[in-house]
Amino acid sequence: MSATPNTRIGIIAGSGAFPFEIAYSLKNAGHRPFILALRGFVGRDEALRDFDHAFADMLDPQKILSLLREHQITRVLLAGGVSRPGPMALLSIYSFFRNRDELRRIVSGGDDRILRGVIRLLEENGFSVIGIDEAAPDILATEGIIGAIEDTSSSRFDIDAALSFLRVISPYDVGQGVVIANSRILAVEGPEGTDAMLERVRLMQKNRRVVLDDKSALLVKAAKQGQDHRVDLPTIGPRTIKNAKVAGLCGIAIVAGEVVIVARKETIEAADHSGLFLKGVRRL
Repeated sequence: MSATPNTRIGIIAGSGAFPFEIAYSLKNAGHRPFILALRGFVGRDEALRDFDHAFADMLDPQKILSLLREHQITRVLLAGGVSRPGPMALLSIYSFFRNRDELRRIVSGGDDRILRGVIRLLEENGFSVIGIDEAAPDILATEGIIGAIEDTSSSRFDIDAALSFLRVISPYDVGQGVVIANSRILAVEGPEGTDAMLERVRLMQKNRRVVLDDKSALLVKAAKQGQDHRVDLPTIGPRTIKNAKVAGLCGIAIVAGEVVIVARKETIEAADHSGLFLKGVRRL
């Protein structure tokens, strides 16, 4: 369900253009976004001038909460990249938690657990955390061929196989993407991200560990099974297209409604120019 028009929505913004894409999407839909830019991750971007905004340190939760209240924000969205702080820094962030056992679990867990801790902190202080699918659904992948390049019957079989594989490994918090070719999983995305996985595929071919007689390999991305759509949804953008082409892929399949397309127009144009199909698919 999309947000009601003229809603005051706060965007806690990390690095990259993605937070601004959400802000423009909200503004075009008649909302009044407020960008709370995390210092060190968001610079004095010219796009900030288009929005009500303020800066705060990621390790200063009191300031973040105070600014959100000051600007009369009740609904919050998290977007953009941030570096994972060290354990001691995390302890300072979560000093608000009354349950110390929960705090230890958050600090010792993976990024998903940390992000869930951020949501819990905001919710315990009276804020409603919403997802992109609610605030700016136009940024998410749609079902069907998204660009001008059609996929093949063999790629459709591999897409289903990859989605089945991702569903099986989902409980282990591994990653949100795989590269597959002719029913063989070539690489699984780890904490280093999609770009690093595509670089591994490129090197495997360069070192002749994998030989692809034709462009049969493809990237498949999906949110983890049961993933909270308010944080860390899988993303593709122009850089993904560039790296996929260098890695010798024939296309990219992404689950509709679950994967964010950053810089949508540029991404589609890059895929078309590179001869890669870009397809939104249903989750199995």
